[in-house]
Amino acid sequence: MSQVEKKAGLLRRTSSSKKPLKEKVVLMYDEIFAKEDPAKNNPRFWDELFLMKVNLEYLESKLESVDGEEVQRIQDNINSLFHHCVQALGEEHQIKVVNALQTLCALFRGVHQKNKSASGFDIINMLMGFDKAEQRMKDLMERLDGLLCGDSSESLKSLCLKLLLCLVTVTDNISQNTILEYVMINSIFEAILQILSDVSSRGQHGYDAVVLLALLVNYRKYESVNPYIVKLSIVDDEPTLDNNEYMVGSMFIADVDEKLSVQTNEAILLALYEAVHLNRNFITVLAQSHPEIDIPVTPTTPTPTTPTTPLGTTPPSLDMMNNPELPLDPNLQTSNLLITFLKYASIVMQDTKDEHRLNSARLCLIILTCIAEDQYADAFLHDDNMNFRVNLHRMPMRHRKKAVDKNIPSRPLVCAVLDLMVEFIVTHMMKDFPMDLYLRCVQIIHKLLCYQKKCRIRLHYTWRELWSGKVHPNVCLLLQVVNLFNMFITYGDTFLPTSNSYDELYYEIVRMHQVFDNLYCMVLRVSTNTGQWKEAASKVTHALVNVRAIINHFNPKIESYAAVNHISQLSEEQVLEVVRSNYDTLTLKLQDGLDQFERYSEQPKEAAFFKELVRSISLNVRKNVSLNTLSQDVLLKEFSTIS
Repeated sequence: MSQVEKKAGLLRRTSSSKKPLKEKVVLMYDEIFAKEDPAKNNPRFWDELFLMKVNLEYLESKLESVDGEEVQRIQDNINSLFHHCVQALGEEHQIKVVNALQTLCALFRGVHQKNKSASGFDIINMLMGFDKAEQRMKDLMERLDGLLCGDSSESLKSLCLKLLLCLVTVTDNISQNTILEYVMINSIFEAILQILSDVSSRGQHGYDAVVLLALLVNYRKYESVNPYIVKLSIVDDEPTLDNNEYMVGSMFIADVDEKLSVQTNEAILLALYEAVHLNRNFITVLAQSHPEIDIPVTPTTPTPTTPTTPLGTTPPSLDMMNNPELPLDPNLQTSNLLITFLKYASIVMQDTKDEHRLNSARLCLIILTCIAEDQYADAFLHDDNMNFRVNLHRMPMRHRKKAVDKNIPSRPLVCAVLDLMVEFIVTHMMKDFPMDLYLRCVQIIHKLLCYQKKCRIRLHYTWRELWSGKVHPNVCLLLQVVNLFNMFITYGDTFLPTSNSYDELYYEIVRMHQVFDNLYCMVLRVSTNTGQWKEAASKVTHALVNVRAIINHFNPKIESYAAVNHISQLSEEQVLEVVRSNYDTLTLKLQDGLDQFERYSEQPKEAAFFKELVRSISLNVRKNVSLNTLSQDVLLKEFSTIS
């Protein structure tokens, strides 16, 4: 008895001396893997096959077990099986459609597992025959499109999406999956959009549809024209965008409310990033308010179409998604996707030691970078007529009390973004320093300041928390941080809320003068030596000119004030008095380019990150699709109409 027969396909042993009996479907699979055409002696072979309950394990194992010579021998039969699967998708008999979809899943998985080292063309040839592949895939995609957009049952639509996710993720690197060329040519973008646009179908299939779209957008995105990117970038149907926003936002809420040690949801983050990055129209729906309500983590009405997902990737409540209108109670706190996203990010960014959390934190900051560069988003973030209470999660620290929810002020949303950035800067001074994330936080703050300077927006924000934050002694980071101070020094009169804010800035610079003195000595030393940081250190030395001028101007006057008044240690108010009375004699140099920044570009700087991120998501999706194939017993019970 073969190893395959030991694994699957056996019903029982009749006695110790007899061979085990095989299921009829297993016997039919064996005929397909024989040299002869299985329909030669049984014209009804294919009709009968798709009425049989699929044995996924046996079929996949059989495909994996064939060697090189056997592949050539049985290729015609495998091609015929693929062809008849596609044909069966058009049958009125729902059992045949279900079995055909599951058989196709087994075919895609089995052939790829066996031929990991084979070229994409060889795999296409084995599955459907290279000369017929274009027509076969056209037929398959049209049938799937029809099932997704038609009045098929929710179980069938879910299985169609499972099949597509299986097809997209059979290779570790989706860009090496040659079969996806046919999915590009025969686009199902409109079908995915239709699912996301409909309240009912979005509740049932939104998670799979969003993940599928995010993966398809990333197929060879840097190498050729990807039609899914093109189509996503030009969607301007506001109800569709709004529905997508609410669906994605609901998933984040479910994650946030699950527990504080929430696990990451890279697939949904990637989908949100692609929408924000590719579609300028999507920014407009970020600002749309809806009442903030708790969304249950698990669906209240379980159905066979709901995927069992890992912790932190739970789809939204079906009851919630089936509500086309939300209660407009004026006593309820309003929310929107940005608030939901900021809350989610505040949890994810607390602990970046785990690789997945680090990736999610980086992706959160990339999304915020795109938002901070967008004029419409900036206008909304800074709108003084649109105030929100945003309860960000803050890392427990000994020197500060936990904020009480009711004490959170209602402010423009940019304050919450700044709070999130400052919180990360203050709480991540660790040995294994997350330099990349720290830089991104500083850059986001800088971009927001540039907008405030340009539009002369005087934001009522407590900047002292930022000014008093510690800095890691990395030369590239130091330049960014010093230039943030230079922005406040040079242009603060255009956006700081009061003259007192300006006084407090100078107070913090003087108070921390030892830090700046040490910093100057360090970069001066590096700039006079030969090495890779020489040029960067020289830039920091130049950038420190005004900070050092402030220190050198006010320190002697503070010391003189203390000596004249016989005070050993001045209070904050006394130092501020010295600062206020000595502005006139301070001379500063005008520095150019402080209000300029390099705009975000995914290619080439972020390409490697997204390539690895998509690989990680693809592997996770593949594992879940294989583990969570729809229960055959449930499907057979639902669709069985035969006696």
